[in-house]
Amino acid sequence: MSEAQNCNHDCGSCTANCDSRVPDKKSFEEKLAEGCSVKKVIGVVSGKGGVGKSLVTSLMACQMRARGYKVGILDADITGPSIPKSFGIHDPLCVTPDGKLLVPAVSSTGIEVISSNMLLEHESDPVIWRGPVIAGAVKQFWNETYWKDIDYMFVDMPPGTGDVPLTVFQSLPVDGILIVTSPQELVSMIVGKAVNMAKKMDVPIIGLIENMSYLECPDCGKKISVFGESKVEEVGKEYGIPVLAQIPIRPEIAGSVDEGTVEYVKAEFLEKAAEAVEKL
Repeated sequence: MSEAQNCNHDCGSCTANCDSRVPDKKSFEEKLAEGCSVKKVIGVVSGKGGVGKSLVTSLMACQMRARGYKVGILDADITGPSIPKSFGIHDPLCVTPDGKLLVPAVSSTGIEVISSNMLLEHESDPVIWRGPVIAGAVKQFWNETYWKDIDYMFVDMPPGTGDVPLTVFQSLPVDGILIVTSPQELVSMIVGKAVNMAKKMDVPIIGLIENMSYLECPDCGKKISVFGESKVEEVGKEYGIPVLAQIPIRPEIAGSVDEGTVEYVKAEFLEKAAEAVEKL
């Protein structure tokens, strides 16, 4: 007889692994505040730090905004927030007239942003919070914020596979993730960590974006592999993931981020990535 036929409907004393005991992923999802809506949520992740997740988040948000969509950024890198600086946002967060919801800051081109840096008295103050508090802040940025008619929300995640990525994958209706990497020998292992976590959490992978891919000589146009020859195509084939972009090293990109003018970077190298997000 099958497990279903033998069921005594007392799950507390049963060890069978039937469908009724498998948790529903949607049961963990946090709902948006009343009157708010977000159509698509895209996580920007990596298995290690320093590869440029915040840059990719910022530039992808700008790409989708340039295509006429209403875009938001949830900066989930609570202890290392950098999104506001990239957009030149320095004002503290406001709340709705009834005091119930946070109101995202709005960039010069209309991108809505929320970040822990906007809660601090001084931008250089450290955020010294334990894991549960950080996870709670991420949820608050989602369900206690006035997100009005957002077409695409990009979530800038901290590196690794710890509390915050887990919270985002479980609490937000993530439609897909972009995995950011760099041209280094250990790239396959690092990408593998992000891929395997996404699979365990049943989150679709949109594709790979390699940052700091090459330096283009201003005189002859030759591409110089500063950090070694790229292996991103091989890694993409290994895991069956499309390579959506290879971002070059350009001083003007770093300068724009430092000056808070990331919205005015020419990022033609992200066209394919923007098309992939648009097709979600």
